[in-house]
Amino acid sequence: MRTRKGFAILGLATVLAGMSACTATGSSGGDDGGKVTLSVWSWRPEDAATYKQIFAEFHAAHPNITVDFKPYKSTEYNTILSTGLTQAGGPDVMQLRSYGLAQPLIQAGNLVALDGKVTGLANFDPTALDGARGKQDHKVYGVPLEMSTFQIYYNKDIFSKYGVTPPTTWDQMIADAKTLQGKGITPFAAAGKDTWLLPLYDDAFAATRYGGPAFEGKVLGGKAKFTDPDYVAALDVMNQLKPYFPKDQMGLAETDVQTLFATGKAAMIPEGSFALAPMKAINPNLNLGVFNAPPAPGALVSNPLEVGWVDASYGLSAKSKHQKEALELLQWMTTADFGHLVADDLKQVSLIKGVQSADPLLGQMVQDYTAAPTPYLMLVDFRYGTPLGSDLEAAGLQKMLLGQQSASQVAGDIQNGISQWFTP
Repeated sequence: MRTRKGFAILGLATVLAGMSACTATGSSGGDDGGKVTLSVWSWRPEDAATYKQIFAEFHAAHPNITVDFKPYKSTEYNTILSTGLTQAGGPDVMQLRSYGLAQPLIQAGNLVALDGKVTGLANFDPTALDGARGKQDHKVYGVPLEMSTFQIYYNKDIFSKYGVTPPTTWDQMIADAKTLQGKGITPFAAAGKDTWLLPLYDDAFAATRYGGPAFEGKVLGGKAKFTDPDYVAALDVMNQLKPYFPKDQMGLAETDVQTLFATGKAAMIPEGSFALAPMKAINPNLNLGVFNAPPAPGALVSNPLEVGWVDASYGLSAKSKHQKEALELLQWMTTADFGHLVADDLKQVSLIKGVQSADPLLGQMVQDYTAAPTPYLMLVDFRYGTPLGSDLEAAGLQKMLLGQQSASQVAGDIQNGISQWFTP
């Protein structure tokens, strides 16, 4: 397994979705005067209205093709997609999870390799394509949609009201959290019900403690384990932050904490670049800033790090009856025109070379990531076997925050689980 460091892929904006309905694969129509409807599936229902506008622009330039965008609940999407790709009524084009989670679909022959079929793949940095590359054949099965970064958003108005500033040290961050808590404001809107967020929280607050990219290289090379003291200490950072999370954290989903933050009941939220548009939709007047957590106590890295990864791509179903039209759509998704729609309308970080968002907040996220990147470790490197590293860490951190396991026990479970399939 190789390290995928800094996808130093400047650009901004992204996320596509959709094309819909073919006949035998879920495409409807197709022979009506040469008109085709492509069914495109996604796990982003929160972006449905924006996707409709984006695909309307595609249709205006390609009047013979209509895109039917079908979003599904994110937590149910993997199962729905794996079934849909094998049956009638499935998608023509679909949003793909990255890295290890794309491999089962590739190995099952559900996807079409895009090498030589989509010339616009040349518009992406090679490391961006790694998120959709087959582990065995090294072919590319998806057009990269966006890079996600994960950082701390803060409410500028709340900070100003209580004399709080973005922290430059860990002690300052904790002191500010105590100040806000004393004013009846939840310091950090952190979820616990959507457990997939917990490993991201830990990387955002504690990658500096375990060493960030340097630890990634060591663990991939067999020179470090997840039971090493520095990694155990990084897991324990979440225990140190627990008093500043919502008291009912384990009952809160991502949408709940986004609302908590967007309505001014919480001052900060650890969240992804992909959350910017949904939070602004809740409160268009939200006055936002972002920062990366200062180095945690005992940190091995002396500067803040920003978590990032290639989050999604769009692939072509092997069962699609409209391959030509689907490839036409995928080719359009590699263009600067599409990249700007994603960056400015979807407000996500585009991976298309040269595309930059007009949103200054997204610009800062990309700048900060480029300056000091660290990978979402369990997604980028440890989803290539079962059990998934991200699942192991998510379950363990939840138990730890509930007081059911220690950080060292969580680390032991992660190491034992990953050792079942990972060889350095």
